[in-house]
Amino acid sequence: MTDQQTIAIRPGGRPDAATVLRLLDSATAWLVARGRTGQWGTEPASTDPRRIAQADAWAGQGGLHLATLDDAVVGALVVGEATAYVPPATEPELYVNLLVTDRAYAGHGIGARLLGYAAELARERGVGLLRVDCYRGDDRALVRFYEGCGFTATEPFTVDRPGREPWPGQVLERRLG
Repeated sequence: MTDQQTIAIRPGGRPDAATVLRLLDSATAWLVARGRTGQWGTEPASTDPRRIAQADAWAGQGGLHLATLDDAVVGALVVGEATAYVPPATEPELYVNLLVTDRAYAGHGIGARLLGYAAELARERGVGLLRVDCYRGDDRALVRFYEGCGFTATEPFTVDRPGREPWPGQVLERRLG
């Protein structure tokens, strides 16, 4: 990455829901092309009413942040409260609800930059714990990514999904100093 290609982060809002869906669609297509369908399935998020509603909620709740490279949105971060299916924290925390990057920009450090930004937000709020959950299946590559960004795997969990295979998840945490 050159100096002219600096990753900037800006707050997101309601008009950015479509951008979040675009990023999710791109990531899902990338995963499907590699035979990794366990994380987000095979269908685009933009065709799933549940995912559309989720993107709308994220865009409207004040926790959406977008990474830009030049004028292109290349990643999204959503922070807020932990999701209901993970074990609760025993202390105040900031929770990463979504991290997705445009795979066309893989290797630019976008995901790590967004996680660093989440840590900055937590510190600004006086919170010493940043948590995230991710897909634990396949080869655990996503778990390793978060570990490489300073997170430690804590509780594994499983989400039961009627009519579909259970979804194996992993909670990770990062202590902030």
